[in-house]
Amino acid sequence: MLTDKVKTQVRDIYKQIASALPNFRSRREQNYMVAEISKTLAGDYDKHRKIIVVEAGTGIGKSLSYILGSIPLALASKKKVCIATATVALQEQLLHKDLPFFLQQSGLDFKFGLVKGRQRYVCLAKLDAMIGADDSQLAMWQSKPDQSQIDKLKKLRDDFKAGSWNGEIDTLKQPIEDFLWQQICCDKHSCHRQVASHHHCPFHKAREDVETWDVLIANHSLLFADLELGGGIILPDPEDMFYVIDEAHHLPIVARDFSSAQATLRGASDWIEKSTKTCSKLQSQLKTNLIINPVQQMIDLNAELVVLLDKVAHFCDTQNHAFNNPEGRWRFEHGKLPATLMMLAEDLNLVSGKAVKQFSKIISILTEAIKDGELAKHLAEANLAETGFILQRLENLNKLWRMLAKEDNSKSAPMARWVESMTGKQSDYLFSASPIEVGYMLESMLWQKAAGVVLCSATLRALNNFNHFAHQVGLSLNDGSRFVALQSPFDYQNNATLFIPEMDNEPTAEGYTEELASQILALLEGEMATLVLFASYWQMEKVADLIEPKLKGLPMLVQGTMSRQKILEQHKQRCDDGEPSLIFGTGSFSEGLDLPGDYLTNLIVTKLPFAVPTSPVEQAHAEYVKIKGGNPFLQLTIPDASRKLIQSCGRLLRKEQDYGRVTILDRRLVTKRYGKSLLDALPPFRRVIE
Repeated sequence: MLTDKVKTQVRDIYKQIASALPNFRSRREQNYMVAEISKTLAGDYDKHRKIIVVEAGTGIGKSLSYILGSIPLALASKKKVCIATATVALQEQLLHKDLPFFLQQSGLDFKFGLVKGRQRYVCLAKLDAMIGADDSQLAMWQSKPDQSQIDKLKKLRDDFKAGSWNGEIDTLKQPIEDFLWQQICCDKHSCHRQVASHHHCPFHKAREDVETWDVLIANHSLLFADLELGGGIILPDPEDMFYVIDEAHHLPIVARDFSSAQATLRGASDWIEKSTKTCSKLQSQLKTNLIINPVQQMIDLNAELVVLLDKVAHFCDTQNHAFNNPEGRWRFEHGKLPATLMMLAEDLNLVSGKAVKQFSKIISILTEAIKDGELAKHLAEANLAETGFILQRLENLNKLWRMLAKEDNSKSAPMARWVESMTGKQSDYLFSASPIEVGYMLESMLWQKAAGVVLCSATLRALNNFNHFAHQVGLSLNDGSRFVALQSPFDYQNNATLFIPEMDNEPTAEGYTEELASQILALLEGEMATLVLFASYWQMEKVADLIEPKLKGLPMLVQGTMSRQKILEQHKQRCDDGEPSLIFGTGSFSEGLDLPGDYLTNLIVTKLPFAVPTSPVEQAHAEYVKIKGGNPFLQLTIPDASRKLIQSCGRLLRKEQDYGRVTILDRRLVTKRYGKSLLDALPPFRRVIE
């Protein structure tokens, strides 16, 4: 139960914050959100299900709400808080603005910081090995390096030793190529703290700091990396932590992508054969007899894996008809593999599982030998990096074939499984597997384990209800979880107009793109700050080509012609100089884009954001809904489009004084039966429908 002491503390902090912020307005919605979060996490509503889902409309101040609703309670109950976000921008805001301000005003004593994954830190041992002048250096490089690459790495090492760089990729003075960073960054397999050269590792130093923090900021991917390991490995134990998952509408996709696996056949055979050479090399370098048997068994397992992968490749070679489509993809209907392939998948699952265990034994023997000083430093580091890389690939290979061979539960959605034909230096096949629905996984990994969870975003509902989101994340409206929808305090009626003009063509008609161009030109008349959102790149580029000659010198800032940051900088500069500005963007510009005040007064949405189920996972999901007697369009496509449309329209009003017009150039909102429910789910703009 929420104690009187914590209640009083929360009220006092709120008053302190109110007096410290100029032009602060106390909002009923914000007060309610703070109270609901605190009461849910304290178990006032359900002692066993401390989960709350909050849709907080723009302008409520959700960051302050969840900070105030969770941190005082967490400190009082000796818990930690993990705030997980989807974007770097929100992490930076929390780290540099929101939490420092809260710490200063609250009078509470707590520490906070940003938790980053291993791959954000340099591995000093790898860095030294890559710079080394002997054969071990060349073995570390994926391709022969040129001198400029060696010089870049030397500069990094010098900067670290001089204390002018802390070993994080995010604090580099000069950006480094991704392929170069991938070869020197930390990874879980080759990073051994007990080895002398890893004592000053930036990653381990950062982890020591994490243990002292009361509030941790992380991204969704890091959260799942920890949960997949069982929780409490990268982050504190779930039982001791309140999770605040901001931008929670991303959660289903992130969870699904994190649980998927893919690997090639012939490409995998190549690195497996190289790993056999690594095993033989280790046997000759290590003095202990303990290495002989594991290495021999590993060599046999590798040979067996290569034979099995070759059999799968030959089977695929005989199935040309299955790949005879524009994607070169063979999706297995209902997730069921052909009998021949299923037998091979089961064998590959079994053998790759044995290989992971056997290779782990080899790494253990290697680690012991290094601890006992049996290997020279340069050999120790090169071997650790090499074996770590191999183990990572073996684990991924085993994960893929385990998912392909697994028998699906008849009570839940099947796995999506498919293979793609690849052309290049050598023809190959890329096998993939992914869950369709992740709710059951979130239930066991997070909902059942966490001390409490807050899920929040400005857009969680679809068609004015939480049903779709709840199903996606494995929650139920009657399982004890709280669901709260808080309306934005903005005056939509007086500050913004929703305009749906008369049009001759619907988006499916042939003349739609040309009519789109003429409508957009007319809507630009007299406007200073315009954003046009398109549903596809090709249509955006086609319209841009059609209207550019008629713009009378007005430059178009088109997504893809320069970075997003550059587009926004140029747009704001033009607005500041009193010149009209026009941005063309696609779906990624409909979220996380903040253009307050006079930076955006004219928003044009060209088309309802219906996702065509082109990905194998989406196709498999639609197939599963049909089998269950459902309608994929009504159950998946419409709710998804509703949420995306709300997000798109949300670009217009970002602050209370903002104003402008939203135009939607898609008559299906008024001509189709589903249009009314999409329209009614939008903010209550003043409507003008021709």
